[in-house]
Amino acid sequence: MDKSHIQEIPINAAVITVSTTRTEKEDKSGDEIKAIFKAAGIPVDYYAIVPDNESRIRAACLEALEKANCVVINGGTGITHDDCTIEAITPLLQKKMDGFGEIFRLKSLDDIGTAALLSRAVAGIIDKKAVFCIPGSTGAVKLAMNEIIIKELRHIITHASK
Repeated sequence: MDKSHIQEIPINAAVITVSTTRTEKEDKSGDEIKAIFKAAGIPVDYYAIVPDNESRIRAACLEALEKANCVVINGGTGITHDDCTIEAITPLLQKKMDGFGEIFRLKSLDDIGTAALLSRAVAGIIDKKAVFCIPGSTGAVKLAMNEIIIKELRHIITHASK
């Protein structure tokens, strides 16, 4: 690949957990995301837990974007009555990365079978910054972070920042 496709742009991350029940002490998925970023040498400059509420999710995302150029939101991506992360974030996306959700579901198929179709994982760009919405299970977090996000993040940020 042409080296101009991936540049040494500083990456700062934000982690948002969407849950009405988890506390910071119980947020294993949020901890996992932070640990994976740390192992990749990417500082996490923002962390929050917000309830399943569209306006609260949107506000946390916009606040995180003031401090980071990569935001990972975990939780609230399913199809239950209170899952609303996708509804909160999708209208903010200026560019959508459809391939993210497609690849996530394809990789999930090996782990959880056809239940992967219940995932509405999405990603896109807001103000030249990457935003990923992923399920809140620890297994889903590990898969999304290790198999997709960390591998392509610098490439995504390089293109988004142009």
